Amino acid sequence: MSNQNLIIYKFSKLYQIFDELRLDLNFNIIFVSDENSLNETIKKLHNYLIISNKKYLNFNHQFVLDNIPINIFKLIEKINIEFLKIQFNIQSEVKVKNYIINLNSREMIMNNKNLKLTEKEINTITYLSDSNEPVSINELEEKVWCYQSDIETHTVETHIYRLRKKILNTFDDDNFIISEKNGYKIK
Repeated sequence: MSNQNLIIYKFSKLYQIFDELRLDLNFNIIFVSDENSLNETIKKLHNYLIISNKKYLNFNHQFVLDNIPINIFKLIEKINIEFLKIQFNIQSEVKVKNYIINLNSREMIMNNKNLKLTEKEINTITYLSDSNEPVSINELEEKVWCYQSDIETHTVETHIYRLRKKILNTFDDDNFIISEKNGYKIK
């Protein structure tokens, strides 16, 4: 059974069409006719797309089918594209400590505060968060900056200093990246 769920909201004719094609589709089909049922259905599902014939403001992951008639193959293609977009957005968010790191928008988010980050800052945070042990300056130079470890530079230290300062100024968190004798670590 598929883990993609197509919720058809207040659009019974479309549900009837998809119900007839159910065996040939790569998603589960659910019909919902009222907002309370829709809310309950959404709570139970992770990967869903709501399709309707008009936009409802209270719901995410909506696809509005207002340009009909449409070729059924085109419609299925559009639905699959919407599922891909949803999956892409879900995969773009990484949880690090109490923060959400959005890889697409390059933002660090907590309590409705957003901090714009550079690509190197994102790479540094994700690399440090993937490690259980402190990461040495040489390893960061090699893996994040692609420098050879025999080059004398203070790029990592300067970069970490600036990143810590940005995080402190935005989130008042001076313990996000900590220094240990072996390197840097996200606690």
